[in-house]
Amino acid sequence: MKTSLALVALAACARDPQVVVGSKVFTEAVVLGEVVTQATRAAGVPARHQRQLGGTQVLWKALRAGEIDAYVEYTGTIAQEIFRGRAVADLGAALAAEGVAMSAPLGFNDTYAVGMKEEVAARLGIRTLSDLRAHPELRFGFSNEFLNRADGWPGLRAAYALPQTDVRGLDHDLAYRGLASGALDATDLYSTDAEIRYYGLRVLDDDRAYFPAYRAVVLYRPAIPPRAAGAIAALAGSIDEAAMRTMNARVKLDRQTEAAVAADFLAARGVAASARAETTAERLWATTRDHLGLVAVSLLAAIVLAIPLGILGARRPRVGQVILAVVGVVQTIPSLALLVFMIPILGIGAPPAIVALFLYSLLPIVRNTHAGLCGIPGQTREAAEALGLPAGARLRLVELPMASRSILAGIKTSAVINVGTATLGALVGAGGYGQPILTGIRLSDVGLILEGAIPAAVLALAVQGAFDLVERVVVPRGLRL
Repeated sequence: MKTSLALVALAACARDPQVVVGSKVFTEAVVLGEVVTQATRAAGVPARHQRQLGGTQVLWKALRAGEIDAYVEYTGTIAQEIFRGRAVADLGAALAAEGVAMSAPLGFNDTYAVGMKEEVAARLGIRTLSDLRAHPELRFGFSNEFLNRADGWPGLRAAYALPQTDVRGLDHDLAYRGLASGALDATDLYSTDAEIRYYGLRVLDDDRAYFPAYRAVVLYRPAIPPRAAGAIAALAGSIDEAAMRTMNARVKLDRQTEAAVAADFLAARGVAASARAETTAERLWATTRDHLGLVAVSLLAAIVLAIPLGILGARRPRVGQVILAVVGVVQTIPSLALLVFMIPILGIGAPPAIVALFLYSLLPIVRNTHAGLCGIPGQTREAAEALGLPAGARLRLVELPMASRSILAGIKTSAVINVGTATLGALVGAGGYGQPILTGIRLSDVGLILEGAIPAAVLALAVQGAFDLVERVVVPRGLRL
């Protein structure tokens, strides 16, 4: 009987689809993403954590599109950012209307705040946000999301009539280092940040009560397995501010992994969770595999399209001008904006990154193909025609071989650019060498940054060397330098 029940349970577990948990790009979000992921696994449901996917809008769109099944959000952010411009009396009901469920609060309020170095604030006599009005010369550095969101800098500036004009956007973790070095005077904080004590910061009193409550909750798709929803519900009220601050400190200051910290938290609550730390070799293999996949697929697709476009442009000059203009405009689109634009269409992961890299690969190949063919001397074309070669044979036997050096140079340029640009794929969950770079920036860990930067540089050199060898084979001997 017991054996039969066990088999039934195993069969039910096998039928459960994998739950994908997303997280934002700051440490607390990654830690909480691990907590939700491991709690779901402990309930017998397969789960995977997609780390550091971006800001609020990226995660929200991914959740609604079904690319992820759950992520941790904050009530103030839901009201002020997701439902911006709408008077929402009941967040749960408003989310349900969007096809999203919300858990009960996890137990802590991670409100926004503004902080300064203690010695600077003491010297200027600044204790409250209102005191900032007397110091228009102060240099502010805010996280990029805070700089633009409704409950961030625009609303704060209006609520307190702040006169500061030297305001710049940057990564949240880099802002702390800017404060420490004296490059900035104030930045936005999360009240549970471990860096507040580490850097000796003074949290300015929100004397006009501008910031709303930011209670951590889990947003999830109602279609997830009931046991996964039960595991999420069981986390309600389990994390107070002290516990969250401690977990953040263990990751940021003690250099422990988010997975290990989450496992310890759950184990203390009697949840059987475990986390095995990846070795450096395992991480390097995984990121190399992902990076090579992104570059190879996008470059191959670009070659297949760009060379015919270059040929068409060389044969028909007016059409060629249009083609070069279009691919040139595509090249000017900021890569991060293009990646985010792709998410509602292609979701998260490799597809949006591959499409973005494909589009960025077109210009060098199209331009060099066009230039190589247009640069063939007229006498050579006339000689080929005099021999009676049809257009297709002239292209295959004369024109493409003569333009091959230029075409290969364009492909090599695209390949090298792709190797570097592909690091941004980590922002949309595509993996690659950008993953350790983003994590290293977040944790101020130079070793992790180099773990992504050095292999990317080596790969770029290897790609360039490989195309130099290909040139020896493909380009006719008389056309080589």
